[in-house]
Amino acid sequence: MSQHAFPYLNAGSFLREPARAQARGRRYCVAGIAWDGAVTNRPGARFGPSAIRRASQMLCDAEHPFFDVSPLGQICDVGDLLLPNSSIETMRAALQPQAEALIAAHHMVWLGGDHSITLPLLRAYRKALGRPLALVHFDAHCDTWRDHFGEPSGHGTWAREALQQGLVLPQATVQIGIRSSGGKAAREYVNSVGGRVFSARELRGAESSAQLAFVIDEIRRRVRAAAAPVYLTIDIDCLDPAFAPGTGTPEPGGLTTAQVLTLLEELADLDFVGMDCVEVAPAYDHAELTANAASTLVWTYLAGRVARTG
Repeated sequence: MSQHAFPYLNAGSFLREPARAQARGRRYCVAGIAWDGAVTNRPGARFGPSAIRRASQMLCDAEHPFFDVSPLGQICDVGDLLLPNSSIETMRAALQPQAEALIAAHHMVWLGGDHSITLPLLRAYRKALGRPLALVHFDAHCDTWRDHFGEPSGHGTWAREALQQGLVLPQATVQIGIRSSGGKAAREYVNSVGGRVFSARELRGAESSAQLAFVIDEIRRRVRAAAAPVYLTIDIDCLDPAFAPGTGTPEPGGLTTAQVLTLLEELADLDFVGMDCVEVAPAYDHAELTANAASTLVWTYLAGRVARTG
């Protein structure tokens, strides 16, 4: 494969953990996908992996305050994958085989990049696991539009495509934080096929575990009934712009960082097989609020996996 070494690719590592070449046997691996060719508003998510890695440097000296464990010593970082920067289909075609090879060796965390990267990742997991997945999806946007401003596929269509391609189970697909403008058919698509959409409005004022129990219990019920492996995807714009201004399509009225952390902490007992965190665009970030939130969410996910599996 051609080596597409663009200048924005980052050579640093998450939590200052070693490069994969020096630590191939570690259970968890972080990979950057520095692609934002499908954004519809503000570009710049290709710089997200670098920003998230930089922000993670402050998290590398102690245990997680909820899980009382640290993922340090169990992570390696493969860097940013070398991908073409020409079209979404050539990017996806180059990404999927790389993802398959990494999934075969590690529990992966993917740093985006825009949300169009999640579709080829789900294709890779579906192929590797031989079955469709449950999906927990944090976002301001439903990403179930029929087209992408005239294009057949993009960062606003991947969830519909994943459902229609049998990559994820409809009844075990849950969206959290949805609030953007859009036609009702798109906003309600996941509900219409048997999943569950928790709008941001439903979650207003609920931050503690007890207050969010109706969300936690519903996700657990659906995932366990499906008996399926779970994939987590976090679009950072699920957070209100007060907490995450550095993103391409900010939507007021969103979740708080505390709400998302509570949900991640409480759902750590699920059988997650991988996650991504996407749409961090550092050019619009103030005081690195967005990158810090993203790195903390990823760190919390990893600490939860270590706490559950040892």
